[in-house]
Amino acid sequence: MRVSSVRASLSSRLKPILPNQPLKFSNISSAPTPVKLQTPLFLNPADYRATLSDLKKWHLWARGLASSVGTKFLDLDNGPDSALLHRELNWLIEDSLEESIALLSDNSDDSLVVPLRACLDDLYMLWKQRIEGRRPFQYLVGCEHWRDLVLSVQEGVLIPRPETELIVDFVSDVTKENEVLREGLWADLGTGSGALAVGIGRILGSCGGVIATDLSPVSVAVASYNVQRYSLQDRVAIKQGSWFEPLKDDEGKFAGIVSNPPYIPSEDIGRLQAEVGRHEPKLALDGGADGMDDLLHICNGAASMLRPGGFFAFETNGEKQSNFLVDCIGSQSEGRFCDVKVVSDFAGIKRFVTGYRAG
Repeated sequence: MRVSSVRASLSSRLKPILPNQPLKFSNISSAPTPVKLQTPLFLNPADYRATLSDLKKWHLWARGLASSVGTKFLDLDNGPDSALLHRELNWLIEDSLEESIALLSDNSDDSLVVPLRACLDDLYMLWKQRIEGRRPFQYLVGCEHWRDLVLSVQEGVLIPRPETELIVDFVSDVTKENEVLREGLWADLGTGSGALAVGIGRILGSCGGVIATDLSPVSVAVASYNVQRYSLQDRVAIKQGSWFEPLKDDEGKFAGIVSNPPYIPSEDIGRLQAEVGRHEPKLALDGGADGMDDLLHICNGAASMLRPGGFFAFETNGEKQSNFLVDCIGSQSEGRFCDVKVVSDFAGIKRFVTGYRAG
């Protein structure tokens, strides 16, 4: 299993918040649309077998296919080049094998029978999908390495990006010296894989908790699975619904709200990298004509959902959207927010808007 970040419905209702008592989630949940979950490849049992000779033949074929790409995808839409595809191939091998094997060695016994977590025919199919169909690597292996987590992902769920990790850092920073925020109730709007909800749930205090919402039943199922994998059922609840809709019973109680909403302008969707535009859910990408539809909706609702002193952090498409959002908050919030600022991502792009509920 790689360690690099390069790569059943849960509880749906909070019990009343009592002083100095941890948040607890009930076992009752609304019945979401049934979704077939994809088990991450590295978690599959090694029930398949292939000779080392046949595995080497597949590896040679897969390397040749990756090498044939060169910089074609990179030049076309900033897609992967051969060097990245070769790294992905190595990761695919790592996730497929029960034990590490030197496939490039000439000294190994080619008659050796190798346990695999996927049959060889499936490995041929998966790598063909990666190169010819530009299917995202994360969907092939069913997971993404994000912060110190390995999160399940599959078609219909946005793949969490490295820059979004910074939102967890923001929450960590504001909760370190603030017990009210650390032990309070948080919301993750448009949770997708549950990355932010899981990341934040792990850093809150014993009384803190997160409610994460998403309109997509696939995202709700996958996020619930990820919450279960990290044993956060008592701290993180996943609810299906649009933005604030599932949170009405807790209006004005939230210590913090975070979101990485759709922010790509509609006309730009067709120009995205093929891995994104063809395969990732449009629901999680398309932010309307200027990309601001959902960001503005979330900002407008945050004032009534946050408790006085509550924190918010929203991800945007970059400097233009961030500055526009700050201007809107300043001109339309009637003093309900304070300390609003724009924060840059790892690449120096002005990516996030953060602030506090006044009062």
